[in-house]
Amino acid sequence: MTIAIIAHNGKKPEMVQFLNEYKDILHLKHIKLMATGTTGAKTEAAGFEVEKLLSGPMGGDAQIASRVAEGKVDMVLFFRDPLDKHPHEPDIFMLMRLCDVHNIPLATNPATASLLMKAI
Repeated sequence: MTIAIIAHNGKKPEMVQFLNEYKDILHLKHIKLMATGTTGAKTEAAGFEVEKLLSGPMGGDAQIASRVAEGKVDMVLFFRDPLDKHPHEPDIFMLMRLCDVHNIPLATNPATASLLMKAI
């Protein structure tokens, strides 16, 4: 199983904390992590193995969307900051749309992500 992780700047520490809370499940289920650039670097610094793509604004969100369309991603955890503007908003909406089109579970906050992780 491959889980794509993305977190806007203010949410990156929350993503790392979330992954630490679920590291046993991630390890036990042999889950591979894929992330946009900076989120991946922060995740890697916390001791996780992760495939890093481009940063979100440089095309990383679009890369993950492409992997969703190709059937290479099983779940997306995207801790969004809904109170901030993002120049790559079209890529974000494309990713969310493709998750719906391809029936890929998508969590945009820790509460929903927790429910998905418990369901694995």
